[in-house]
Amino acid sequence: MPKAQKIEAVERLKGEFRESQAALLTSFRGLKVAEMTELRRSLAASQTDFKVVKNTLAKIAAKDIGLEDLLPLLEGSTAIAFVKGDPVTAAKGLDEISRKYPALVLKGGLLTGRVLSAERAAALAHVAPREVLLAQIAGAFQAPLSKLAALLQAPVRSLGYALGAYREKVTAGAPAPEAAADEAAPAEPAPEPTAPAPAPEADTEAQATP
Repeated sequence: MPKAQKIEAVERLKGEFRESQAALLTSFRGLKVAEMTELRRSLAASQTDFKVVKNTLAKIAAKDIGLEDLLPLLEGSTAIAFVKGDPVTAAKGLDEISRKYPALVLKGGLLTGRVLSAERAAALAHVAPREVLLAQIAGAFQAPLSKLAALLQAPVRSLGYALGAYREKVTAGAPAPEAAADEAAPAEPAPEPTAPAPAPEADTEAQATP
């Protein structure tokens, strides 16, 4: 392969690694052309491109983007499933095909920048689909949030009920405004009875005068 074509091929591989949600590396020795075509069609649902790569070029691309841990997987026959959609769906598709065609062997993978062993990559096929996981997560969050909301609202409601009951109690037992004023004003002591003033004595001189 001319140097220019090699450089172009490396750049394409670097772009595939960067733009993919995951990359599943397989060995396909002994897989027939018709079986390879069936595999590519089955992976189309997960927006996955299944490509046979040259290990030398793939190693250069992996080194250039800091994926040195991927190098041990780039040995022997190598075909990479570049996943643009759901990695779990792609892993399930590969698992089904490998059961049908044992010549297809999963060597490992790459998920969100982390290199996966063959065992961990195969475990993706047994994970629940993304929609199911999102529903489970939503259900797990929904119950605690409703309980938390009830707990936060309960003291407020209780305080409101308590204040309302206290207000009704005070209103029912309060006296009328005039009575309350009478009760509040201190009672003035009743005036003590005063003795009648004594009758003036008759002027003796006047009485003596005829």
